[in-house]
Amino acid sequence: MVREAQGLREEIELWRSLEKRVADLEELLDLLSDSPDAETEAEVSREADTLAAEFERERTLLLFSGDYDSKNAVITISAGAGGTEATDWAEMLERMYLRWCERHRFKADVIDWQPGEQAGIKSATIQVTGRFAYGWLRVERGVHRLVRISPYDAQNRRQTTFALVEVMPEADEDVEIELNWDEIRTDTFRSSGAGGQHVQKTESAIRLTHIPTGIVVTCQNERSATQNRELAIRVLKSRLLELEVEKREEELRKLRGEHVTAGWGNQIRSYVLHPYQMVKDLRSAHETSNTGGVLDGDLDAFMQAELERLATGRAPSADDAAD
Repeated sequence: MVREAQGLREEIELWRSLEKRVADLEELLDLLSDSPDAETEAEVSREADTLAAEFERERTLLLFSGDYDSKNAVITISAGAGGTEATDWAEMLERMYLRWCERHRFKADVIDWQPGEQAGIKSATIQVTGRFAYGWLRVERGVHRLVRISPYDAQNRRQTTFALVEVMPEADEDVEIELNWDEIRTDTFRSSGAGGQHVQKTESAIRLTHIPTGIVVTCQNERSATQNRELAIRVLKSRLLELEVEKREEELRKLRGEHVTAGWGNQIRSYVLHPYQMVKDLRSAHETSNTGGVLDGDLDAFMQAELERLATGRAPSADDAAD
């Protein structure tokens, strides 16, 4: 309740700040009509562009009407078929989402990290803390497709690979999820990650297996088994919450969407780095040639386009959706 009240206060202050900046900009425009000045005009143009971008971002928050949109989020990234190329792509996606979190000043903690055999990662789980973290990130669930010249192919051939992104609302104290420990297997093991700081000499990593559903949660980022266990329980509750919502109401299937295989024909977005530069969302048809910016965390335009599509029920035309 306290966190929600603080979030609402911040939202009110933000809209008031935007309103004041617009008023200031209008005053500058009035001055320019009487006394034109090239430098001031350039300043007004820059401020107008900044305000427009901030307004669009804040307007997007009005689309967050789901029961769990204001919650924190848990992201799991898993490499699809493709060996080293796939594990490298999964790590690229991990970096992309971590950079997106930095842009939004969301706290991001990597709570599980499974390295690939030669490079990259087999999987990673990230806990994202921030107001509307889940509302933003829920549209990222699905298969992400990469097309590029593989740095791991001696013949420099073009490769296509996939990774699966799953997003869940974090189950906190406000959500009642009861765990039956007779149905949960607990295993402890030594942490294994990149860098000596992640490798423990004791069996502090925790793996929880929910036997009825087959859900497996691993946490190894914390220093003690107790901390990892508490974090694993929260992630397990988040996964069970996701299943419970799906059972309770079909319309809330948007919380996750269909669980699909990370492979051909199921992608939500394509990232083409060769023979041309293009990132295209196959649901909203939003696209950009700024592939470097997207992979560096500039995802808001894609998220906004998909949120608008979901809110309006608009589907892209066959030509728009064509890959």
